[in-house]
Amino acid sequence: MELNSCTANNRKPLSFFWSVLPMIVMLGGISIGYFIFNIRAEPMILMGTATASFIAIAHGYTWDDILQSICNKISEALPVILIVASIGFLIGAWMVSGTIPMMIYYGLKWINPQYFYISAFMLGALISVCTGTSWGSIGTVGIAMIGVAIGLNVSLPIAAGAIVSGCWFGDKLSPVSDSTNMAALAAGVNLYSHIGHLLWTTGPGFIICCVVYSYMGMGIDASSSAPANITNLMNAIGQIYHFNILLLLPPIIVLYGSLSKRPPIPMLFLSTIVSMILALAFQQFTASSVGESVVSGFKLAMLTGDNLPTLSSDVSRLLERGGAISMFSSFVTVFSAFSFAGAMSATGSLHTVINALTKGVKSTFRLVATTIVTTFTICACTANGTLPLLLCGDAFKEEYKKRGLATKNLSRTTEDAGTVVEPIIPWSASGVYCATMLGVATLDYLPWAILCYSGIIFALLWAATGIGIAKYEPNEATEHMVEQKS
Repeated sequence: MELNSCTANNRKPLSFFWSVLPMIVMLGGISIGYFIFNIRAEPMILMGTATASFIAIAHGYTWDDILQSICNKISEALPVILIVASIGFLIGAWMVSGTIPMMIYYGLKWINPQYFYISAFMLGALISVCTGTSWGSIGTVGIAMIGVAIGLNVSLPIAAGAIVSGCWFGDKLSPVSDSTNMAALAAGVNLYSHIGHLLWTTGPGFIICCVVYSYMGMGIDASSSAPANITNLMNAIGQIYHFNILLLLPPIIVLYGSLSKRPPIPMLFLSTIVSMILALAFQQFTASSVGESVVSGFKLAMLTGDNLPTLSSDVSRLLERGGAISMFSSFVTVFSAFSFAGAMSATGSLHTVINALTKGVKSTFRLVATTIVTTFTICACTANGTLPLLLCGDAFKEEYKKRGLATKNLSRTTEDAGTVVEPIIPWSASGVYCATMLGVATLDYLPWAILCYSGIIFALLWAATGIGIAKYEPNEATEHMVEQKS
């Protein structure tokens, strides 16, 4: 007890400079290493972690303090890691069972290339609104749609951008979305009031997406979209798999689990097991191949039989996906990002930075702009879109009330600059996940993921003009508490 007390007494509070320095080191390292020298983001994140650790030790913290904080943060990431691994299993199972190939087959058959981008956007939005999960939508319908895009020979960056925009639009407006509920809870806002207020920034973004994706689709010459290649792909897929309506059972299980608010991991594993059974019942793969597909991903080399079809490289590019091992890069990114967040949390650096940023803010525009910068910075530094919702919602809540602004302005802004921006940050968990699932680099689809940055533009525009800015009412918090209890 005396030793712990002595150690605590030696700790010195960090100034703003020492608190923000690890962020500068990490973001500077990523800017130079990632964007100029093509070095992966993880070493740069760990460099920021090392900087934060050295600063903590210099201010009287022990390595055990830092290690404990890092372990606590990584333990918080374990549910995310388990979900990522579960989706890896799921995709491998859906591939070997024929579930995703069947979606691709009929997508190639029915979707007109000129309407592909807008179809991908709308379908992603519909599924994610219903399920409340952008990641689940990307890992299921997103993979199927990117497979259709490959077959139709349309632009993969535009296709990926449309898919990402749709999935995050739906996730943002879904009442069963974890991030949407967290944003409302952190700011002390009723959930449906928060969702309705989001339409001020998300609604215009939705309209812009519809216009852009429709316009880009109209520029596709349907007659030159390699119809012979599409026919060959469909024939090859038809030769590999035997399709029937039961193959839709695995996605129905996932959809049911989301709508009924069941725990996601058990539902993902149930869908995986059902897919493996369907693969053994209807497809020409051995039990060994089915198990290998779930762990290492589906490979065309698993095909058996005397009359094997001649398959092109396009078929392997389309179908060879999934498996828990394919998610390893996502694990490394999550581990690196949460290690950095843990080293920063050991000294309370994030709170120091937030408190310093809120000083001297006088206008509504500056307050919203400061919220955006703070939320985005925390999201970029921690590679996590949920953490800034909680930190900024708690830190800025009273400031908004003091200025006569409803806190649903705050919850909306943290979503605009945190949740929806995360998939276009290359080193974030969502950015890595989307790039892995869709096979398109984050920076390639970034310009076309319009909904992921349009919210910030409209948030600043409304703050500058006063349009769509709700005023604070003293009974707002009381109403929230009453509705939460009911």
